[in-house]
Amino acid sequence: MKKEKRLDTPLTEEVRRNLKAGDRVLINGFIYTARDMAHKRLVEAIKKEGKLPFDLRNQIIYYTGPTPAREGEIIGSCGPTTSLRMDKYTPILLGAGLGGIIGKGQRSADVISALRKYKSVYFAAIGGAGALLSQKVKSKKFVAYKDLECEAIYRLKVENFPVIVAIDTYGGNIYKR
Repeated sequence: MKKEKRLDTPLTEEVRRNLKAGDRVLINGFIYTARDMAHKRLVEAIKKEGKLPFDLRNQIIYYTGPTPAREGEIIGSCGPTTSLRMDKYTPILLGAGLGGIIGKGQRSADVISALRKYKSVYFAAIGGAGALLSQKVKSKKFVAYKDLECEAIYRLKVENFPVIVAIDTYGGNIYKR
């Protein structure tokens, strides 16, 4: 069995190139939450050459909409959502420098092509494990789009956040094995 790789954000191209489909990874540092509507707004800002709420370069976006935190907790359940719903926005975000994405499930041919072109990585998180994943979040800070409520963009500080490299920078794909 392969040993887990530990990596720190931001996710440089050198680090991304050393990841292979199937690698088990523990992420440490900051990741950003964003789902459908936040993706739409980010892409609109890119197309209008507007200011983005954070610098996408070498960052990781996690497809999640955390539930409200219970008293004394940092975050509620924060499991991954189905990635295909973000596919129409993903190539544009990757082109703007996004280094990695975390979600669940397969990706479209356009996203796979963009991952290769921009040397980015798609990580899969375990669906149905939102309560467990929330224990890996050490802080949460609002970033943008408050009106989207749980789907607003947040910056999460994570420690040993477990993912699997689903699609690497070379097009290696665990869903095609």
